[in-house]
Amino acid sequence: MSRENRRGFLTRSLLAAAAPAVLRPSTARAIPPVFHRRPSHLKLSVAAYSYRQMLTAKPPTMDMFGFVDLAADLGFDAVEPTSYYFPVDADDAYFARWKRHAFLQGMDVSGTAIGNNFCVPSGPKRDEQIALTKKWIDRAAAIGAPVIRTFAGTVPKDATEDAAFGWVVECYNEVLPHAEARGVVLAVENHGGITATPQQLLRIIEAIDHKNFGVNLDTANFRTEDPYADLALLAPYAVNVQVKTEIHPKGRPTEDVDFGKIVDMLRHALYSGYVVLEYEAKEDVLTAMPYHVAKLRKLL
Repeated sequence: MSRENRRGFLTRSLLAAAAPAVLRPSTARAIPPVFHRRPSHLKLSVAAYSYRQMLTAKPPTMDMFGFVDLAADLGFDAVEPTSYYFPVDADDAYFARWKRHAFLQGMDVSGTAIGNNFCVPSGPKRDEQIALTKKWIDRAAAIGAPVIRTFAGTVPKDATEDAAFGWVVECYNEVLPHAEARGVVLAVENHGGITATPQQLLRIIEAIDHKNFGVNLDTANFRTEDPYADLALLAPYAVNVQVKTEIHPKGRPTEDVDFGKIVDMLRHALYSGYVVLEYEAKEDVLTAMPYHVAKLRKLL
């Protein structure tokens, strides 16, 4: 363990000892944290995914420039432009214009997100996924996005989880040197499939030892008996956090998320960075978003 990781581990261990019980699940494992951090500093961003219905309407009722404008009007500190809502024919000049537009609206770019799948064996399909990831590493660097939300993927029907786990590790190890060279961090999300449980995600964290790798913590994606406790297990390894307005405990109805509990969890984990509001509830986003922004802003 490096001196940097050892310091971070000791800091988190001492902090966890004083944390509420929900923040100290009995199943926690002593894996060295990815980064050593100072006391938590949280900022507010919004994901383009929140406006997916407008961005993908036929014809669209919002483009990625309009998304930036709306985020500025709502008082966000930054935007997370989801990769698949940019025009398919967007070129370098387009991304340069978009970056300038975000800057002039006072918006940081907190990160971006891709829809990759690394649960693939070596061959043409894997090559496609590697190429997609490297392309967006370059684009992230171009627009000033320091982190990319990535997926590990879903185990194919004709494969074992152990085999798929090995493929995921191989894929990340192939693209991470490129990410490091471009100054971009890759964050694997708890997104079902091979990352449906904290234990599955912790296994990946253990296997990939790279300073440009961490967790994208999505607060709605653990469909387990105690999602808050499971999120707390992963919070020390988060390099990006996407907060939903609902949470889905196993065997119980969907609940409104407790923003306060999430923020306390992140502070105890010494997470510093953006809390990205990613809206997917049933109420119209244009009506609901101002309420949730105000609520989160008070907590942050």
